[in-house]
Amino acid sequence: MAIVLMPLPSHDFDPTETGVPWRMLSERGHRLVFATPDGKPGAADPEMVTGRGLGIFARLLKADRNGCSAYDAMRRDPAFNRPMRYDDFHESEFDALLLPGGHAKGMRPYLESAVLNLAVSSFFARHKPVAAICHGVLLAARSRDGGKSVLFGRKTTALTRRMELGAWALTYLYHGDYYRTYKVPVENEVKAALAGPEDFIAGPSSLKRDAPDRLDLGFTLRDGNYLSARWPGDAHRFASDFAAMLERAKT
Repeated sequence: MAIVLMPLPSHDFDPTETGVPWRMLSERGHRLVFATPDGKPGAADPEMVTGRGLGIFARLLKADRNGCSAYDAMRRDPAFNRPMRYDDFHESEFDALLLPGGHAKGMRPYLESAVLNLAVSSFFARHKPVAAICHGVLLAARSRDGGKSVLFGRKTTALTRRMELGAWALTYLYHGDYYRTYKVPVENEVKAALAGPEDFIAGPSSLKRDAPDRLDLGFTLRDGNYLSARWPGDAHRFASDFAAMLERAKT
């Protein structure tokens, strides 16, 4: 069994990118420990849970049935309801790190946390398994080791510019910049942290989400002890591949 740290913001994280890995890793015997800025339980982006505010594209953009059911189950987990504070954990207490994403503005304290930057750097420096999906890759890219990003010299994927700007374009007229966490797209900032733009792998184009019985629809990229994925539609493949990494690391 691995003890996996999953830091979260106080609110606005993606329900699928947290709930699906929590469910799959827990079912395989791993222990998830949560951390939030103030040590209080976090809450997912309500628009991703309900679809309200997403207009005619709600069904396409919101969490699907698998994502919602996993998040709902995670919310009842005692560990989720008793998170640590960012300031109170140390990398040595954990075997691995999982960095979920989300795009609403409540993600910014998580993505900009100096404490989390140091923690991410420490996990990479000690060659522990790290998995990041969507905006979670941005947190990794911003974490430094010797002046360079911990992703410098590695290959990664993340939320692509095409995906981010596509969702923004579909909803801008009635929802403004809801899908633009920052003015610079995630892909652009992540690429700037890499040794070269060719180290960013966008993966195949698809609007189909993966599922427990359709892992082939998801896309992940592994580079040594580091695993990355792009969006909630990769979450089941992401969780399955990370579980396999943890199991091999323990043998």
